[in-house]
Amino acid sequence: MNTDLSVTTLVLDASPVVQAVLLLLLIASIASWAVIIEKRRLLKQATGSADEFEASFWSGGDLARLYREVSGGEESALGMAGIFESGFREFGRLRQEGLGADQVVEGARRSMHVSQLREMDRLENNLSFLATVSNTSPYVGLFGTVWGIMSAFYSLGNLQSATIAVVAPHISEALIATAMGLFAAIPAGIAYNRYADQVSRLEVRYDTFMEELSAILQRSAARKDPHGAAA
Repeated sequence: MNTDLSVTTLVLDASPVVQAVLLLLLIASIASWAVIIEKRRLLKQATGSADEFEASFWSGGDLARLYREVSGGEESALGMAGIFESGFREFGRLRQEGLGADQVVEGARRSMHVSQLREMDRLENNLSFLATVSNTSPYVGLFGTVWGIMSAFYSLGNLQSATIAVVAPHISEALIATAMGLFAAIPAGIAYNRYADQVSRLEVRYDTFMEELSAILQRSAARKDPHGAAA
């Protein structure tokens, strides 16, 4: 065994099983960082879009005009704008069919709920991967450490005496697996908790907006037909 305790030498001298564990943890770490970077961009965009749309929505302008602006874009509206677009479109369609005010508003609410579910699925995508990396990486690293220590004791069994100089490289290469497991798990765990909280906050904002828009549509439908039938 080489007595050089550099990380590179320890990894190269490790058993095939420990090397496989280290490679698996390295791949998991790289993949989790890719998810972290992409999720940060996505959530920042979703939050900014919600702020911008709410400012336009509560500016006192005409909702029909706002709907035309949202639906007239080259790309499909996402987030809060997408929820508004689907709800307002369904509201107009059902009102033209002559349904009652309650039926019109309920149909718009269902349409907004479907749009919200799609948006939440988009925002929550790959969050479970971060949770998996965070929860399992320490155990995978521990497996590599246990295996490395078992191999070290097995190889030391053929020696008549074992000094610190002989034991240290074996133990060090085994502990690298634990360190690698923590290196993969800690960023993934922090990112998961942070992004899960941001997604939950966005969901609350979407729920609140849906209730507010439903109330506005309810008043609009009632004004159109004070006798309970849609105009």
